Amino acid sequence: MNISKDAFVTFHYAIISEESEVKDGSRNDDPLTYVHGYSMLVPGLEEALEGRSAGDHFQVLVEAGRGYGERDEELFDVLPREAFAEMPGLQKGMLVQLEDEDGEPRLGRVAEIDIREVKVDLNHPFAGQDLNFDVEVIDVRMATEDELAELAE
Repeated sequence: MNISKDAFVTFHYAIISEESEVKDGSRNDDPLTYVHGYSMLVPGLEEALEGRSAGDHFQVLVEAGRGYGERDEELFDVLPREAFAEMPGLQKGMLVQLEDEDGEPRLGRVAEIDIREVKVDLNHPFAGQDLNFDVEVIDVRMATEDELAELAE
């Protein structure tokens, strides 16, 4: 079966740097699953998976605009240092989990720290980067009615 809308896809991926270093991926963990056609992946990767089938192994370059987007230099939050009182050892470059206005978790990276404030970069760590994906499709089947119903919630 080829990957098309409503296909339930199981795959492994790795994001490979120009120096052939694995920057992220699933190969040392469980494979990822998603239902195709519902924008569950970055657009460039979902497009590259279209029409593929189980057993396919391929590489694709996903440009920043079709991946995690361009960096937004305005996308920072400045919080009082006291907000991190429960985090001893806070350092520049650390990933921290914050809550947005709706109480949803949001990941950020500590950009600057001083005695009063902490500046957190809220851009995705891969924003602004073209990404080399190495992808292996493990399984493709039609999504069940229950799996499709979950997407409508």
